[in-house]
Amino acid sequence: MAFEPIITANWSLKDPWTQATYESTGGYKALRKSLTIDNGDIVDEVKKSNLRGRGGAGFPTGIKWGFLPKESDVPKYLVINADEGEPGTFKDRWIMELDPHRLIEGCIITAKTLNLRATYIYIRGEMLLAAQRLEAAIEEAYKAGYLGKNVLNAGFEHDIYVHRGAGAYICGEETALIESLEGKAGQPRLKPPFPAVVGVFSCPTVVNNVETIAWIPTIVERGGDWFAEQGSERNGGPKIVQVSGMVKRPGVFEAPNGIPLREVIESDAFAGGLLEGRTLKAVIPGGSSCPPLTPDEIDVGMDFDQMREAGSMGGTSGVIVIDDTVCLVRMAARTAHFYHHESCGQCTPCREGTGWVARILDEIEAGRGSEEDLQLLLDICDNVEGNTICPLGDAMSMPIRGYLQKFEAEFRRHIEEGCCPHPEW
Repeated sequence: MAFEPIITANWSLKDPWTQATYESTGGYKALRKSLTIDNGDIVDEVKKSNLRGRGGAGFPTGIKWGFLPKESDVPKYLVINADEGEPGTFKDRWIMELDPHRLIEGCIITAKTLNLRATYIYIRGEMLLAAQRLEAAIEEAYKAGYLGKNVLNAGFEHDIYVHRGAGAYICGEETALIESLEGKAGQPRLKPPFPAVVGVFSCPTVVNNVETIAWIPTIVERGGDWFAEQGSERNGGPKIVQVSGMVKRPGVFEAPNGIPLREVIESDAFAGGLLEGRTLKAVIPGGSSCPPLTPDEIDVGMDFDQMREAGSMGGTSGVIVIDDTVCLVRMAARTAHFYHHESCGQCTPCREGTGWVARILDEIEAGRGSEEDLQLLLDICDNVEGNTICPLGDAMSMPIRGYLQKFEAEFRRHIEEGCCPHPEW
């Protein structure tokens, strides 16, 4: 059976970001259907769907919703994490630019289901077009009665606000995002308490990724069992896969959860294989924070569980394809510099350790490294990982350790030859 695109189905239509186009393809029917369904039944369908967070962590969405208190003396909120800053990840930007009403409909259904007063979409500051499209779509939704004081005359009130961040990677972490949304420095909070209990404005809050909520209308429309069947075990539904790097057709693709990574890279339906004359050297399967895979490790399904078993992570499904022209020592150094620059500085292991790793890798790449540096890098990564408030330190340590362990010969060659073997890079 041919695969049916859903989230990407409207992208090739004329003005897909408008309410008219969205409604012409069935948009907002799921919202109307949700008004006839008991809230608890919708939560059950989301649990049955095996929808897992598409922002990288992969936590089951229905279970996360269940942490929110059913009764509260203060308002409850939905926060959409649209601060897409992971290198290699760009799917959420495409959703917001090309089909913002799908996200809006998902927000309203979620709000109705969980009795949430308002939604705050925290969007990365550089995504100007996405923010403009969202604002215009929200205005259309208010005029149509999908938002406001009496949504579709169903007796509940909901508002959506777009909040632009300032381009800080750390604000992709949900508590740092909440701090920034409240007007404070974007630094992660100690947990507990968790946002479900004490979130934005000290009120119960559910934080979900853009793609995660964009799937909610489909689950309401087709049911949790159908959605679960479109994926692999414990990883329900289709998903958005992004491919960048040395391939013929970089871009954003919709695919079944658990699709083989090799198929995504080599199939003409997806990335179309490597550039002519190039040889595969490594693949980062889920964004820059994921450990790399070697060419003989890519026969693995793209879901959270299979990627973990392969020694990496599913992450955001941001596939970065690396060929034989790339210096992996410099790649590792650039990765470390990125995380050092984006560290909020709150935790000493992350603040100092990321900088140490970046400087040592610079020395090795320039041919000034020593044998002792290799073990020192591993020791620093071990001391950073698991010793910080948020996972940013881990996001640096895990890929750097992966480069060192799987491509040790390339690091040693830099040290032994006293130069980079890829001078053109």
